[in-house]
Amino acid sequence: MNKFFSEMPSGDAISAQELELAQFIVTALNLDVDPTQIDPLAPLYGNGLGLDSIDVLEMALAISKTYGVQLRADDEHNLSTFSSLRTLNQHIQLHRIK
Repeated sequence: MNKFFSEMPSGDAISAQELELAQFIVTALNLDVDPTQIDPLAPLYGNGLGLDSIDVLEMALAISKTYGVQLRADDEHNLSTFSSLRTLNQHIQLHRIK
C-alpha cells in the first residue's frame, strides 16, 4: 500500500483545516485522489502524493491567491514548508491574511 494513503494512527488524524487544504490541493491540481485519504504527515513532493516541481509551483500560486500567503521560489524554508500537508497547513495558518 502507498505510504501516503496508509492507515493513520488516531494521533495523526487529519484536522478540519488540513482536510480543507487537502480538498483545495486536489481541486487546484485536478488530482484523482480522495482528500480524506491523504496522510497529513506524508510527503507532498516526490514519494507520497507524488507532486512534481510544476505541481508545487501551481499549488503555491493557488495558495497565494486564495489564502494571501506569499510563497517564493527562493525561500530557504520551502523544503520544510512543502514537506507534508501538515507543515504546509501550519505555514498557511501562521502567515495567512485573515
